[in-house]
Amino acid sequence: MAKLSSINKNNRRIKLSDRYYSKRKKLKKIVMDKKLPLEERFKAQQKLSKLPRNSAKIRVRNRCQITGRPHGVYRKLKISRIALRKLGLEGKIPGMVKSSW
Repeated sequence: MAKLSSINKNNRRIKLSDRYYSKRKKLKKIVMDKKLPLEERFKAQQKLSKLPRNSAKIRVRNRCQITGRPHGVYRKLKISRIALRKLGLEGKIPGMVKSSW
């Protein structure tokens, strides 16, 4: 189990990134548009830098929904390889069986 503070910090980042998503997208579009005047693009860049750092999507860490583990997480299932194996052994995942040879 991961530290509860790390899990909570990541959850705060997810909420912030969802809240500021549209605002960041608009500002980034202005900054990247080469047809606009340099002054307007610069103002948009300054507004973007004033937003909270943790509102950036890149700062969100993929973590296991069950254990909070940050490494070895399957994106599609949103659980770690260890939790997946445990659930598979318990028979809680349909179609998944323990292999043996």
